[in-house]
Amino acid sequence: MATKILKNIFLSASIPLPDRHPKYIETADIIAIRDSVIALTTVILPHHRIIWGGHPSITPLIYYVMEKLDMNIQEHVKLYQSLWFKDIFPADNNKFENIVFTKKEDSIPASIKLLREKMFSENEFSAAVFIGGMDGIEDEYRMFKEYHPEALLLPIASTGAATKLVYENLFPQNLKNKRLEKDYGYMSLFQKFLMDKI
Repeated sequence: MATKILKNIFLSASIPLPDRHPKYIETADIIAIRDSVIALTTVILPHHRIIWGGHPSITPLIYYVMEKLDMNIQEHVKLYQSLWFKDIFPADNNKFENIVFTKKEDSIPASIKLLREKMFSENEFSAAVFIGGMDGIEDEYRMFKEYHPEALLLPIASTGAATKLVYENLFPQNLKNKRLEKDYGYMSLFQKFLMDKI
Protein backbone atom coordinates (compact mmCIF):
# COMPACT_ATOMS: atom_id res chain seq x y z
CA MET A 1 0.00 0.00 0.00
CA ALA A 2 1.42 3.40 -0.98
CA THR A 3 2.35 5.78 1.82
CA LYS A 4 0.06 8.76 1.92
CA ILE A 5 1.81 12.07 1.31
CA LEU A 6 1.16 14.57 4.08
CA LYS A 7 0.77 18.07 2.70
CA ASN A 8 1.89 20.96 4.87
CA ILE A 9 -0.61 23.65 5.85
CA PHE A 10 0.75 26.76 7.53
CA LEU A 11 -1.43 28.24 10.28
CA SER A 12 -1.02 31.90 11.18
CA ALA A 13 -3.34 32.66 14.08
CA SER A 14 -3.66 34.32 17.48
CA ILE A 15 -6.15 35.94 19.79
CA PRO A 16 -5.38 39.69 19.91
CA LEU A 17 -4.10 41.05 23.22
CA PRO A 18 -5.90 44.05 24.77
CA ASP A 19 -2.68 46.08 25.11
CA ARG A 20 -1.95 45.99 21.37
CA HIS A 21 -3.25 48.29 18.63
CA PRO A 22 -7.04 48.86 18.89
CA LYS A 23 -7.48 48.11 15.16
CA TYR A 24 -6.96 44.42 15.99
CA ILE A 25 -9.15 44.26 19.09
CA GLU A 26 -12.13 46.21 17.78
CA THR A 27 -13.05 43.66 15.08
CA ALA A 28 -11.71 40.49 16.73
CA ASP A 29 -14.30 37.74 17.20
CA ILE A 30 -12.66 35.58 19.86
CA ILE A 31 -15.27 32.82 19.67
CA ALA A 32 -14.88 32.68 15.88
CA ILE A 33 -11.08 32.56 16.22
CA ARG A 34 -11.27 29.59 18.58
CA ASP A 35 -13.99 27.84 16.58
CA SER A 36 -12.10 28.21 13.31
CA VAL A 37 -8.80 26.93 14.75
CA ILE A 38 -10.60 23.90 16.22
CA ALA A 39 -12.46 23.26 12.94
CA LEU A 40 -9.30 23.62 10.83
CA THR A 41 -7.39 21.24 13.08
CA THR A 42 -10.26 18.72 13.08
CA VAL A 43 -10.55 18.76 9.28
CA ILE A 44 -6.83 18.78 8.45
CA LEU A 45 -5.00 16.71 11.05
CA PRO A 46 -6.29 13.25 10.09
CA HIS A 47 -5.04 13.78 6.52
CA HIS A 48 -2.27 16.40 6.45
CA ARG A 49 0.17 18.36 8.63
CA ILE A 50 -0.27 21.71 10.34
CA ILE A 51 2.84 23.81 10.93
CA TRP A 52 2.72 26.93 13.09
CA GLY A 53 4.85 29.29 15.15
CA GLY A 54 3.56 28.42 18.60
CA HIS A 55 1.38 31.24 19.84
CA PRO A 56 0.26 30.51 23.44
CA SER A 57 -3.41 31.18 22.56
CA ILE A 58 -3.38 28.64 19.69
CA THR A 59 -1.15 25.71 20.73
CA PRO A 60 -3.56 24.48 23.48
CA LEU A 61 -6.45 24.47 20.97
CA ILE A 62 -4.49 22.27 18.58
CA TYR A 63 -3.58 19.87 21.37
CA TYR A 64 -7.23 19.77 22.49
CA VAL A 65 -8.26 18.55 19.02
CA MET A 66 -5.44 15.99 18.92
CA GLU A 67 -6.73 14.55 22.19
CA LYS A 68 -10.31 14.46 20.90
CA LEU A 69 -9.30 12.75 17.64
CA ASP A 70 -7.59 10.02 19.70
CA MET A 71 -5.22 9.21 16.83
CA ASN A 72 -1.48 8.77 16.78
CA ILE A 73 -0.84 11.83 14.65
CA GLN A 74 2.23 13.46 16.19
CA GLU A 75 3.79 13.48 12.70
CA HIS A 76 0.82 15.60 11.56
CA VAL A 77 1.89 18.57 13.67
CA LYS A 78 5.07 20.65 13.67
CA LEU A 79 5.60 23.55 16.02
CA TYR A 80 8.25 26.27 15.72
CA GLN A 81 9.30 28.15 18.86
CA SER A 82 11.89 30.86 19.41
CA LEU A 83 14.18 30.38 22.41
CA TRP A 84 13.62 34.09 23.15
CA PHE A 85 10.34 33.00 24.79
CA LYS A 86 11.85 29.95 26.55
CA ASP A 87 10.76 31.07 30.03
CA ILE A 88 7.10 31.52 29.02
CA PHE A 89 6.45 28.55 26.72
CA PRO A 90 2.91 27.20 27.25
CA ALA A 91 2.77 23.88 29.13
CA ASP A 92 1.11 22.30 26.08
CA ASN A 93 4.41 22.55 24.18
CA ASN A 94 5.59 19.49 26.10
CA LYS A 95 2.82 17.41 24.53
CA PHE A 96 4.23 17.78 21.00
CA GLU A 97 7.07 15.63 19.70
CA ASN A 98 7.92 17.73 16.64
CA ILE A 99 9.14 21.06 17.97
CA VAL A 100 11.79 23.09 16.16
CA PHE A 101 13.55 25.59 18.42
CA THR A 102 15.12 28.64 16.77
CA LYS A 103 17.85 30.61 18.39
CA LYS A 104 17.45 33.74 20.46
CA GLU A 105 18.66 36.82 18.60
CA ASP A 106 19.38 40.32 19.97
CA SER A 107 15.71 41.37 20.06
CA ILE A 108 12.18 39.98 19.87
CA PRO A 109 11.64 41.18 16.25
CA ALA A 110 14.94 39.63 15.10
CA SER A 111 14.15 36.37 16.92
CA ILE A 112 10.68 36.14 15.38
CA LYS A 113 12.03 37.00 11.92
CA LEU A 114 14.57 34.15 12.18
CA LEU A 115 11.82 31.73 13.26
CA ARG A 116 9.67 32.66 10.27
CA GLU A 117 12.57 32.44 7.83
CA LYS A 118 13.39 28.92 9.04
CA MET A 119 9.76 27.82 9.08
CA PHE A 120 9.10 29.02 5.53
CA SER A 121 12.42 27.88 4.03
CA GLU A 122 12.59 24.42 5.64
CA ASN A 123 9.10 23.29 4.58
CA GLU A 124 7.11 23.04 1.37
CA PHE A 125 3.58 24.34 1.90
CA SER A 126 0.42 23.63 -0.07
CA ALA A 127 -1.62 26.30 1.71
CA ALA A 128 -1.69 28.91 4.46
CA VAL A 129 -4.66 29.75 6.68
CA PHE A 130 -4.90 33.09 8.50
CA ILE A 131 -7.14 33.50 11.54
CA GLY A 132 -7.67 36.54 13.81
CA GLY A 133 -4.37 37.85 15.10
CA MET A 134 -2.30 41.02 15.27
CA ASP A 135 0.57 42.54 13.27
CA GLY A 136 2.31 39.15 13.04
CA ILE A 137 -0.49 37.93 10.75
CA GLU A 138 0.18 40.77 8.31
CA ASP A 139 3.93 40.09 8.43
CA GLU A 140 3.45 36.34 7.92
CA TYR A 141 1.02 36.84 5.03
CA ARG A 142 3.55 38.98 3.12
CA MET A 143 6.50 36.73 3.95
CA PHE A 144 4.68 33.48 3.19
CA LYS A 145 3.72 34.78 -0.26
CA GLU A 146 7.39 35.51 -1.01
CA TYR A 147 8.54 32.02 -0.03
CA HIS A 148 5.54 30.10 -1.43
CA PRO A 149 3.97 32.13 -4.24
CA GLU A 150 2.03 29.14 -5.63
CA ALA A 151 0.42 28.06 -2.35
CA LEU A 152 -3.27 28.53 -1.61
CA LEU A 153 -3.98 31.49 0.72
CA LEU A 154 -7.04 31.46 2.94
CA PRO A 155 -7.65 34.49 5.18
CA ILE A 156 -10.73 33.79 7.32
CA ALA A 157 -12.05 37.37 7.41
CA SER A 158 -15.01 36.47 9.65
CA THR A 159 -12.59 36.03 12.55
CA GLY A 160 -11.79 39.76 12.37
CA ALA A 161 -8.63 41.40 13.72
CA ALA A 162 -5.50 41.37 11.51
CA THR A 163 -6.92 38.70 9.19
CA LYS A 164 -9.82 40.98 8.29
CA LEU A 165 -7.30 43.72 7.39
CA VAL A 166 -5.26 41.26 5.31
CA TYR A 167 -8.42 40.17 3.50
CA GLU A 168 -9.52 43.76 2.81
CA ASN A 169 -6.13 45.24 1.90
CA LEU A 170 -3.77 42.49 0.67
CA PHE A 171 -5.87 39.57 -0.58
CA PRO A 172 -6.48 39.68 -4.36
CA GLN A 173 -9.93 40.99 -5.29
CA ASN A 174 -10.62 38.11 -7.67
CA LEU A 175 -10.15 35.57 -4.86
CA LYS A 176 -12.51 37.21 -2.38
CA ASN A 177 -15.58 35.21 -1.43
CA LYS A 178 -18.53 36.10 0.81
CA ARG A 179 -18.15 32.81 2.66
CA LEU A 180 -14.73 33.93 3.93
CA GLU A 181 -16.39 37.07 5.31
CA LYS A 182 -19.69 35.78 6.66
CA ASP A 183 -19.70 31.98 7.01
CA TYR A 184 -19.18 30.68 10.56
CA GLY A 185 -19.72 27.04 9.55
CA TYR A 186 -15.99 26.49 9.59
CA MET A 187 -15.95 22.71 9.18
CA SER A 188 -17.70 22.85 5.80
CA LEU A 189 -15.78 26.02 4.86
CA PHE A 190 -12.40 24.29 5.32
CA GLN A 191 -13.63 21.18 3.54
CA LYS A 192 -14.66 23.21 0.48
CA PHE A 193 -11.98 25.90 0.34
CA LEU A 194 -9.02 23.87 1.59
CA MET A 195 -9.37 20.08 1.53
CA ASP A 196 -11.05 20.02 -1.88
CA LYS A 197 -8.32 22.21 -3.39
CA ILE A 198 -5.00 20.92 -2.09
